[in-house]
Amino acid sequence: MLFVVSACADESTDGDGEGDSSSIEVDVGLISFITGSGAGYGEAITNGIKLANEEVKEEGNVDINLIIEDSAGEQEQALSAAQKLMNSDNVSVLIGPTLSNEMNVVGPEADLNGVPTIGTSTTAVGIPQIGDYIFRNSIPESQAIPASIEAAVEKYDVETVAMLYGNDDVFTQSGFDTMEKVAKDMGLEILTIETFQRDQSDYNAQLTKIKDVDPDLILASALYNEGAVIMNQARRIGIDVPFVGGNGFNSPEVIEIAGDASEGLIVATPWFAGVDNPKVQQFTEKYEEEFDLEPDQFAAQAYDALHLLADAIEKAGSDDRDAIRDALAETSGFEGVLGEMSFDEDGDIVMEPIVLTIKDGKFQLFE
Repeated sequence: MLFVVSACADESTDGDGEGDSSSIEVDVGLISFITGSGAGYGEAITNGIKLANEEVKEEGNVDINLIIEDSAGEQEQALSAAQKLMNSDNVSVLIGPTLSNEMNVVGPEADLNGVPTIGTSTTAVGIPQIGDYIFRNSIPESQAIPASIEAAVEKYDVETVAMLYGNDDVFTQSGFDTMEKVAKDMGLEILTIETFQRDQSDYNAQLTKIKDVDPDLILASALYNEGAVIMNQARRIGIDVPFVGGNGFNSPEVIEIAGDASEGLIVATPWFAGVDNPKVQQFTEKYEEEFDLEPDQFAAQAYDALHLLADAIEKAGSDDRDAIRDALAETSGFEGVLGEMSFDEDGDIVMEPIVLTIKDGKFQLFE
């Protein structure tokens, strides 16, 4: 699936932002999870990118021609899309792909070709370390998960936990690895560790084992479609202890699918629409007006990523891949809807997570 948003490069500037012959024209490829079981991620990411690009064009300093490819959440399709964008379309920058396991095949190829690449939702360990051209503005699980577990342990006086994760996906495996380390570091007793496979629909065997050991807390690493079903089935068999979810749970789709069963879920995220910040409120209002949806973490991260990129392109002064890569690496103190952001020496984002819970059918601050 291919969508092209064309840049109006031939228009002359008239001072109203409708066209600026002095703007820097850049072709940017976006690889997004648009169709398939995780399409909610791709929809939010694509919407956030498009909204930010409208604003960038209005500012008139950078003119981004956005070429969007669907990965369907599959490594092979993501890699094929990346190769097309880098070679046939000759883009200067890649945004995405959506999942960490997709980035594990796209990242090395992009780095080899010298194409700066920004992950807006890839949170597994080691993503920026793929190469010098790989960045991400999505807060890694290694920063988010400790915050959510520590908050839950303190509030509920937790001593024992059960763990559940998808063992055939690099993202959910990475989330589990972080959860296990945090639990051990905090001296929590891990009563059982249960696994499942991607797109599984029946989790009763695993949940029954968890119910039998009666933990104080469940740590789950899953994508939203899996996580929502897991919580729904857990509540149906009488498990009433809180869940701490990995980054994959940070979507309103969890509430849509699980309904009341999602109540009490605890997650950590860099984004919360309820923050008293004019920049956040302005973005939220624009997003809701444009798409008739409330922006989630993935929309906000994508929105900021496009603005981060536009800032780097302006500083680079051209569409040259190396110049843009160097400008991205120097990003420090950038103010976005996620807060103040900088890239560390590996290309990883540095920012503070917020701990949220689902209460009364919506994400709220966990207190």
